[in-house]
This record gives sequence, C-alpha cells and structure tokens, in this order.
Amino acid sequence: MLNTSHLFPRSRQYGEANNENLMFNTVLKEFSLRVSIIYNLQTNGEISSKEAYSQLAELWQQLEKSAKSSIV
Repeated sequence: MLNTSHLFPRSRQYGEANNENLMFNTVLKEFSLRVSIIYNLQTNGEISSKEAYSQLAELWQQLEKSAKSSIV
C-alpha cells in the first residue's frame, strides 16, 4: 500500500483558534495543494513555465488578500 502521509501532513495549529485564523489556515492549505498541482503539471509538460508562473502569481495574490483580511 502506498504511504501518502507526506502528501497531507497533519500538525496542530498554533495561536488563537478564532474564525479568522482557522479560515486563513484553510486558505494556506489550499494554496499549498494548488502550488503542488501547478508544479506537477509544469514538470510533466502539461502546461508551460509561463502559464505556471501566471497561475502561481494569481494564487499568491489571493493568499495575500486572505492574509490581509485576517489581520486584526
């Protein structure tokens, strides 16, 4: 059986467990997963480096917006 524990690491969340922090943690996990997918698509030649960069830049902007909205 394939061990996939490294693909979906589990760790406890530090800091105050309020809605903003939990939401940002969820957004950060989604960001990480999407970066991995984009990387794999580019590595396998399914998308160009330029397209991968464009998608990553867009994801980064979304993450920054989420971080700014969660700061009190």
